[in-house]
Parts: sequence; C-alpha cells; structure tokens
Amino acid sequence: MLFLVILVLIKNASSVKNTVSSILGMNKNGLVYSGATVGELVNKDTDGDGILDWEEPLYGLDPTTKETTPGVPDSSVIKKLKSESEYNLDGADGSYPSPENLTETDKFSQELFSTVATLNQTGGLDEMTADKISSSLAEHIKNSVPKKIYTLADLKIINSDSNQTIQNYAEVLDNVFKKYPMDYSINDVLQKFVVDGNNVDTSVLVELDPIITQLKKVISEMIKISVPKSLSSLHLDFLNGLERLSENLSDIKLYDSDAIVALGGVSQYKNNSALLESSVKNLADEIANKLNN
Repeated sequence: MLFLVILVLIKNASSVKNTVSSILGMNKNGLVYSGATVGELVNKDTDGDGILDWEEPLYGLDPTTKETTPGVPDSSVIKKLKSESEYNLDGADGSYPSPENLTETDKFSQELFSTVATLNQTGGLDEMTADKISSSLAEHIKNSVPKKIYTLADLKIINSDSNQTIQNYAEVLDNVFKKYPMDYSINDVLQKFVVDGNNVDTSVLVELDPIITQLKKVISEMIKISVPKSLSSLHLDFLNGLERLSENLSDIKLYDSDAIVALGGVSQYKNNSALLESSVKNLADEIANKLNN
C-alpha cells in the first residue's frame, strides 16, 4: 500500500525527468534556464532600458518595466543614486536592503554585481570567467542544504519486534496515508507549470499548496508513530525523504520572488523523488519480509 501511495504522488519517473529538464538542465557551458546559459543571462535586459536585469533589483527597480515608478525612467533613478553617493554593496549608503531581508537571489545579485564591477575595472571579464560564474551558480543551486533533517532521537522507538508489533506499525502507517490522500501527483502540476521550452505559468504553482499541506501532515503523524527498533532507520529514511520533497515544493513555489531558491528546488526534485521511492520500497520490503518469517 505504501509503495503505491508514493508512486501516485510522484508517478511516471520518465515524465518527471523530462519535465524537470524542461525547466532546468546542464550543458557544457554551465547552467541552462529556458534555453539560455547563466553567462547569457548576465547580459539580459528584459525592458531594454540599458540596465541589466540582475542589476535593477539592487536599486529596488523592476527589470520588466522601464519605469518602476510611472513617469520616472529607471535609468534616471540609477543616475541620480550614483550621483548622490558612490553605490556600494554593504548598505553603508542606506540604499541597499538589510542582510536579513535579502532573498538568495538578492544575495547572488550582490555577489555578481561586485564581481562583474571588479572584473570590468581590471578587464578580467572574459568568456572563461563568465563560464566560471555560471558554474558557480549551478553548483550553488544544486547543493543547497536541507532545512530540516530528522534523527533517530526524533522518533518514538520501541524495543519490541514481534510479528504483532510489526503488523500494528504497518497498519498505523497505512492509515496515515489513507487519512491524508493525494488527489493528484506533483508531476501533474510541474507539467502545467512548463508551458513550452521558453515559458512557464507560475499561476499553477498554487496547486502545490494542498500537496505540501498533506505532506506536512503526514510528516507530523509519522513522528508520532511507535516504530519497532528494527525498522527505525528505514522509517527515518522515509521521513526525511518526505521532508526533502516538501522543502523542494515549497522552494519551487518561490519562483517569482526568489528564483535561485526555486531553481534549487527544481534541480533537486528528481533526485529526491527517486530517493523517496527507494526509501519507501525498502521499508515496505522489510515489513513484508518480517511478516512472512
């Protein structure tokens, strides 16, 4: 029963792989997003006002419009700021948000701004350096640290490993998933999210909310379950697999407000969903093995 539940939740592994690849992939030049390498995105100017997309948020401006404040060109705003004080990245002139309010995308923009400014002054911004910046971002996205990792100390472990104890545990676990059913799979939402090779529809990400809510409820219930000692490590793997998946989905939902975190969620989703499938299969197999002996 458990294995079937997880397969429904993250069904069609090949489809998941294709969907994730549509959002985020890798090529020899580094991270690819919507068909463009990060090196190309560094020079992107969506609104055509001469200010690069990654630079505009540093001044509190919207990179999708030439006039964040109607009637006042963004170029004029930046010219005025630069004339009033030498813009710096430590917030000393009061023009930059406080560190605790920065998103991961803001932090990357800071670092990129500082790096590009320095390299431009020294003449060091060549193709090889741009590739290194791209690779650095790709590694940052792929290797974001989980927010929560459960340990055996978080579980209610019991010493009994009798046949009846194992049976009771399996029934309780099955009842948890019956109590919190998933109406559709994550991949259903991700497939709607990716409109085509160049566009996404972020409005559908709200459909991840009920899945995230259900996952959190399942996680909360799994912590309360009395777990036979011989199954505790497998139960823990399953629990952490659900937690990682929940975090991935929550991160993906930040696509509009914190792209770096969202892309990290997308990048890690395929691997984490595979780990979750593996952990639940291992647990189900061990329960069956103990009940049949």
